[in-house]
Amino acid sequence: MIVCDLCAEVKDCLQKEIEGREYDICAQCWEPLAQKLRGKGRTANRDIVLLPPPRAAREGEDQPPEPLPGEAPKIWGAANRLTN
Repeated sequence: MIVCDLCAEVKDCLQKEIEGREYDICAQCWEPLAQKLRGKGRTANRDIVLLPPPRAAREGEDQPPEPLPGEAPKIWGAANRLTN
């Protein structure tokens, strides 16, 4: 038998961890507390992520665009065969 941390009575208590601390709580005290704590878990990390604007294709531009930082470079080539 253990003394309940909420009602201070000697009962069969379960050891519960709340916000990193351990408490001895009896079943009669735990039910109302569990209903209160529902939905109070960790919130999702909602950081703002800013992406670069998309590159617009320019008309009349003959040269291929430069790769963005971190992208692999594109190798362009042409195969002109001379036939005899």
